[in-house]
Amino acid sequence: MNERVKLIRKQLEMTQEQLAQRLGIGKAALSMIETGKAKLSSRNRNILVQDLNVNPEWLETGRGNMFNAEPDLTAYMHRTDNSLPLQSVPLYSIEGTAGLVPLFAEQAQTKPVNFIHIPNLPKCDGAIYIVGDSMYPLLKSGDIVLYKQLRDLNDIFWGDMYLLSIDIDGEEYVTVKYIQKSEREGYVKLVSQNPHHADKDVAVDRIRAIALVKASIRMNSIR
Repeated sequence: MNERVKLIRKQLEMTQEQLAQRLGIGKAALSMIETGKAKLSSRNRNILVQDLNVNPEWLETGRGNMFNAEPDLTAYMHRTDNSLPLQSVPLYSIEGTAGLVPLFAEQAQTKPVNFIHIPNLPKCDGAIYIVGDSMYPLLKSGDIVLYKQLRDLNDIFWGDMYLLSIDIDGEEYVTVKYIQKSEREGYVKLVSQNPHHADKDVAVDRIRAIALVKASIRMNSIR
């Protein structure tokens, strides 16, 4: 399996530093995995399969295609918890609620613009359309992300994807990023999927609202 990790990295045209960052490990640790001196952890295997769309059979045995065909629906899905047979997830408009902070504070009283009905999804609190390309190609502007609100920053799972509201000079900036540990005390590191977006350390006290991204939906139009 270890030698196939290097093949994945080469196919994705990523440096060791970029893939190591995505896996939440050091460059030296990734080098040891690629050379067979260390084992690929189950957590890192899940990131390759779930986030980078690697075919699990190919990863284990070398048989089949390296990557799964990208699905039209639920381009990303968090598989760490139990799914529900069917749920009705409210879809909200960020513009209509004036941001993520008031939406989270008044979600029970906020009227959704629609509802999403999809079977076998983890429990979600709501969904919104995203704007921007920081998580491209995993997510693109116009995709829908389904989220579970996080009420305590101590509950962050390092390396997972989050929907965040950040205070920048008194204004709310809403984004979707991976969150990793920062070397700076009182900060977290926000990491993009898009290699053209640089990582950024953000003070924890500037995070005004946060939610774990549970799944995403991409609607492909046929013309």
